[in-house]
Amino acid sequence: MNIILDKKSGVPLYIQVKKQIMDLIKEGALKVGNKMPTERELSQELKVSRNTISAAYKELELNGVLRSIQGKGTFVAEEVVSWKSQDSQKKITKLVDLAFEEALEIGIEADDFLEIVTNRVKEKKQLMDKITAAFVECNIEQARMFSKQLTKTTNMNAIPLTVGDLENINDEIKDKLQKCQVVIATFNHVNEVNNLLRDYDKEVLGIAINPNLESIVKIARHPSDTKFAFICLSEEFIFKIKAALENAGLDDLPVEYFNETDEEKLGSLIDNSDVLIVTPGRYKDVCKLNKENKEIIEFSYSLDEGSVKALKSKIIEIRYQKNYI
Repeated sequence: MNIILDKKSGVPLYIQVKKQIMDLIKEGALKVGNKMPTERELSQELKVSRNTISAAYKELELNGVLRSIQGKGTFVAEEVVSWKSQDSQKKITKLVDLAFEEALEIGIEADDFLEIVTNRVKEKKQLMDKITAAFVECNIEQARMFSKQLTKTTNMNAIPLTVGDLENINDEIKDKLQKCQVVIATFNHVNEVNNLLRDYDKEVLGIAINPNLESIVKIARHPSDTKFAFICLSEEFIFKIKAALENAGLDDLPVEYFNETDEEKLGSLIDNSDVLIVTPGRYKDVCKLNKENKEIIEFSYSLDEGSVKALKSKIIEIRYQKNYI
């Protein structure tokens, strides 16, 4: 793993390990579902004690970033999201207090300080309003859905694109990319999107998503012996749904997971299942083969509120750095 420790910095080693693992997840080098090295393996690689790695892993598990599965290992369980909302509010309040005290000390009156803050916030908001971003997902349904959510919550203009669009870039896609100041993708696609756009001067930012509670409620209403089929496009989504069901106390449900494209196998799975759980990208495939009109529960995600806030801050920072004004 690309972790470099500074044993002379004074910062505890386990904190350095924890922070750098979180950075690797933010950057997309580690994705949801990736298996982590064992404590012994990583301690040997970094030449530190096993207790150091154990302490870092335990804190990351408490934060919900890593997840240990008995007999299988430790996995990346979730994208790294910035402060929880109430912690964020406390921190911002403290920063405002410090700035206000500094202003008073140098002779700035309270009303003048308030005017400075108000004008600054207006400037930042105007920057967001001018931004055009590409939102990349594995299927166009989710790309459109997340683009609409992002436009509504940030006022930026979000253009939906798929991973397939970036794999086969034509003149139309090139034109869309040229209009974008940033490219945004869910964390499990950041690394892939970075590779596809390596020849383009585009900053790729990750964002976290949360499962739709309504979908989980629909699943939970069925008897425990119901045979479910979960049909999606990727292994990452399978790992995420397993974690979502476990967090909801539904990890004992009989679910067969399927992410292949073979139509014959899919048809057989549908025939042998009672309820079909599908992601937006597989909805049409399932409807086409669902001859007996079995119940379909569409399982979707929404943008994480804390992650959106962190994204807005990062985008404004990029705008200033590159003078996109």
